[in-house]
Amino acid sequence: MARQADERLVTRPVKMPKRIVERPLRQVGKRLLMALGVLVLTVLIVYLDRGGYNDNSDNSVDFLDSVYYATVTLSTTGYGDIVPYSASARVSNVLLVTPLRVLFLIILVGTTLEVLTERTREEWRLNRWRAQLRDHTVVIGFGTKGRSALETLCATGLKKEQVVIVDPSARVIDTANAEGFVGVIGDATRSEVLLRGEVQKARQIIIATQRDDTAVLVTLTARQLNRGAKIVAAVREEENAPLLRQSGADAVITSASAAGRLLGLSVLSPSAGTVMEDLIQQGSGLDLIERPVIKAEVGKNVRETGDLVVSVLRGHRLLAYDDPTASPLQLTDRVISIVRASPVTPAQSPE
Repeated sequence: MARQADERLVTRPVKMPKRIVERPLRQVGKRLLMALGVLVLTVLIVYLDRGGYNDNSDNSVDFLDSVYYATVTLSTTGYGDIVPYSASARVSNVLLVTPLRVLFLIILVGTTLEVLTERTREEWRLNRWRAQLRDHTVVIGFGTKGRSALETLCATGLKKEQVVIVDPSARVIDTANAEGFVGVIGDATRSEVLLRGEVQKARQIIIATQRDDTAVLVTLTARQLNRGAKIVAAVREEENAPLLRQSGADAVITSASAAGRLLGLSVLSPSAGTVMEDLIQQGSGLDLIERPVIKAEVGKNVRETGDLVVSVLRGHRLLAYDDPTASPLQLTDRVISIVRASPVTPAQSPE
């Protein structure tokens, strides 16, 4: 039974964010009121011109006959026992009753048409989204860690359209949709679930699952599907970090140890702890960034740059600022520096 439930969960489609304009019950209520209004208007038209109609049973048309005629006419039943015979009655049927009949039918089938239109629109949006999605970010696990990581990326200019959330909880995906993110419901250790999130075309993958063993399996699956993506994973226990790196993660963050070190640093020096927390929070105060070396900095010493450089990334080597081989800077180098945070405009995007 658990296996069948899991398969049904995996086959659920990608959920894209949408804004609910009006509650369904309110929409149905409005449609019923409109249909009732059309019926009442038709009854009044027939009753006011009742002299131009003929009832085969008694040759006269009263109010009840008007209601009866309007009902069978709008529903296109048309038994033929009450018919318009005068010129005015026939003109009113052509110019008023017939358009009201069409309007009445449109209102009645409007809900069905809306459902079909919505399905077509959602399918078109999904196909268009898949065709345009490139170099996006996949966040696996939308808990505290995943949400915080995504907030940091969005603070640097990452657009919500370039993010896909993967989580086994439908409620979590609904929350992600409400915040404007595309979500995929399912177990991220299964390749078909990750393929729904187009992980094979992603530029970076964030793995923030609740369990370390799940993080290892997800990392293995994601690396198999995408050899070139940058994979960053979080683990609870530091002893599992080497296993994540062997599984294909480019960077592994030990959440429990990192929080503990920050707590210890804050005890020894509250000011130092404040500075570290400021560096972690992207977009305010001081930011820790990675950027390429510009031409004006080529050949200069690390300390001669405009930023406070703390490390130099040369190829696959990470050199400290005081490493003799870090200077002079080369054009292919990337520097990790501390800068004053600047507000991100909508036109900006991450490198």
